[in-house]
Amino acid sequence: MMVTDKTYKNTNRRERMIFLIKLLVYLGIVYFNLEHPPVYDKFVWLFKLTNALSFFLGANLMISLAWLVILSWYTRRNRHKPIEKDNFILGINRISSVLNTIFLLLAITFFFGVNPLKFVTSITIVAAALALLTKDYITNMINGLIIMFSDQLSLGDHVRIGDVKGRVLDITLINVVLQNEDDDIVIIPNSVVFTSIVLNQSKQNIRKLTLEFELDHKHPFTIRGLEDRLRASLDAYAKSFAPESFSLKTIEIKKDFVQFKVQLLMPLANRETERLMRRALNTEIMAIAEGK
Repeated sequence: MMVTDKTYKNTNRRERMIFLIKLLVYLGIVYFNLEHPPVYDKFVWLFKLTNALSFFLGANLMISLAWLVILSWYTRRNRHKPIEKDNFILGINRISSVLNTIFLLLAITFFFGVNPLKFVTSITIVAAALALLTKDYITNMINGLIIMFSDQLSLGDHVRIGDVKGRVLDITLINVVLQNEDDDIVIIPNSVVFTSIVLNQSKQNIRKLTLEFELDHKHPFTIRGLEDRLRASLDAYAKSFAPESFSLKTIEIKKDFVQFKVQLLMPLANRETERLMRRALNTEIMAIAEGK
């Protein structure tokens, strides 16, 4: 059985147990509300609290039920995808969180005895003003949902957004979180993602390794000899990259030095292997620079 199937079953089982517990609590609250025990007459706030809880739990149960049905349907159609890295599931989780927050706020109005309809109506003008003030925030949220429900970016993908390269750690309603090659966490607003050129190397299952360096003119070398030495330094990793993709390019020739760029393609992206290959290339470049 695949790991994705195990993940799905464990997640589904846990969510069903939580759903069952919430359902039992909800039924218990509804039962006590219908019976209206004497304690409610003494503590009116307790009756308001149970009413608010029953409203919130009822809405939450509907959201959870819809979530379980959608999850079950989607995973059966896409069992080859790892659930923990799937954008559709990520988007459903974000929407569920937003809906639960909305119903929680409405439940609080129940507790304080405010009519939810009047409450919503009274804040319409305020909401419109807030929408104008937070239009960038709302735009980010919409862009975030578009990213989540598309297959352009997924968790774990190696991407380049503008001038920033890294692995996608998280996609939220506000931003995309990347981890770059220096293990720094880079947070990019979703609106920036939409207005930038995005290169997703993981979608092609190919990782491009690029290394730029300079050599002083005083060191005796030829382009062919330099290329042969750099290629030979990667003999131990011959199976980790496509040999025909190896290239050495001259970027710029200046008075005192020549600037080069090495490029090659790795059919399977592997961060540790890439790090070792960079080390091997750098070691060889240092040896060449020292005239060895």
